[in-house]
Amino acid sequence: MLPRQALLRLPSLQGKAFYDRLFTPLVVLWYVIQQRLNSDHTLAAVMADAKNGGAHRLNRKLAKGLRSAATASYSDARQRLPWQFFQEALVLQGRKLTSLSASALWHGYVVALLDGSTVRLRPYPGMAKAFPPQRHKNRNPAYWCLTRVLVAVCGHTGAALGSLLGSMHLSEQAMACQLIIESAAKCLFIGDRNFGVFRVVQSAHHAGQQVLLRLTESRARKLLGRPLALGQHTVQWAPSRKDQLQKGCSTEPVAGRLLVASVRRKGYRPIRLYLFTTLPDTADYSLEKLVQLYGLRWHIELDLRYLKAQMDLAQLEAKSPDMVRKEWLAGLLAYNLVRGAQLCAALQAQIPPLEISFSHARRYLEHWLAHLGAGEAQLEKRWAATLKYISCCRHPKRRKQRPNEPRKQRHLRMPFPPLWGSRAQARKNLNK
Repeated sequence: MLPRQALLRLPSLQGKAFYDRLFTPLVVLWYVIQQRLNSDHTLAAVMADAKNGGAHRLNRKLAKGLRSAATASYSDARQRLPWQFFQEALVLQGRKLTSLSASALWHGYVVALLDGSTVRLRPYPGMAKAFPPQRHKNRNPAYWCLTRVLVAVCGHTGAALGSLLGSMHLSEQAMACQLIIESAAKCLFIGDRNFGVFRVVQSAHHAGQQVLLRLTESRARKLLGRPLALGQHTVQWAPSRKDQLQKGCSTEPVAGRLLVASVRRKGYRPIRLYLFTTLPDTADYSLEKLVQLYGLRWHIELDLRYLKAQMDLAQLEAKSPDMVRKEWLAGLLAYNLVRGAQLCAALQAQIPPLEISFSHARRYLEHWLAHLGAGEAQLEKRWAATLKYISCCRHPKRRKQRPNEPRKQRHLRMPFPPLWGSRAQARKNLNK
């Protein structure tokens, strides 16, 4: 999934002197990814695997050269590697995955789903300055730091194509504009009503990309300038006085189509969708096909859940802003390894890759990675068997509709009261 020579040619590594060490950049990249795949995320687990020859294929001197089980050498190697290297590796990996199958494209476009979330961090020194906690009025002081993350995911394979991190003061729309402008692939970006603003359309038009965005009813009415009717309407989206604009992009109106459709689902009330697209009015991009394509947007909600629950990225234990970025991006790289195994198994079984269970694919991939030190023939044999097992792990076809569950959790009664504020202040109060 990650070609060695292409990784060494990434811009972030150029001009940097990495002399002959045991932990080379490729070894460090692999072990940071393995930390997220492994249930034991500690540095000690990495050193144990390295001493047992886990990275023998990347550096044959590593297992024999490590004379101590101390984690300082690996920790220093992680610090030396720039976080931009992980970001460039993620883009390279996403491009590689989408090129494995023609089914990953839709009329020549990579369908990129956009959505954002937040990740919890501990308030180590220097962390609150880069990722300040979100404060609330009339409440106890906030303890956790928060970082806003934005992810672009392929709608047909589930692979992460790119990601950005920022403080809570940075909006998801601003991060989406930056990601769209920096994207090198030919993409069709799909976003919900949060991204249905002129700034995102302006950035996509500047970058030569296409968009399919959902709009609020009030914004769609203002854009059309007359009462909304079912069907498609040719419009010119011009910025209003209240619209935020992207620096360096033209402020000229953007031509597109406003799609108004009524969607009916058995057992639910019909809803109206207001979509804006810059795709031309042809048979390939008809209203019915675009409404059906927008249904893929829900997959990114599931992908974010996989990242937080399966890859254990809901809370990061890094102690510096740079390591926060590295751990998050390494988690996405590990997530893409699972998606890559799903795609290979799906191509072998001739089924859609999103029909395969993510959690089952991850388990089989972990078992295969545990035998990386085996011989080449044995490794290939295990890989063929692993793909066969993964292709059998499909999502169940439910005969009955699942009931709606309340977003509440039953907590066990704990003998200790909750801790408010910092632990250091709690120690001082205890000493008093």
